[in-house]
Amino acid sequence: MRLFECGTLVPGCAWHTRADDDAEVVRRTVDHMRSAHGETVIRENMIENIKARIRDEANAA
Repeated sequence: MRLFECGTLVPGCAWHTRADDDAEVVRRTVDHMRSAHGETVIRENMIENIKARIRDEANAA
């Protein structure tokens, strides 16, 4: 299971998501960035920043 915690990208945000693959984690995170943080344009560097912060849930301790 793959895990992304938004607070690693947006300090103070407690939102997180987990999914079987990185593509689904990125999709959910982009939706969150639009709805919770008002991002209207998701640039490639934002996607790269999200991907860089995804990790295996088993190693998330």
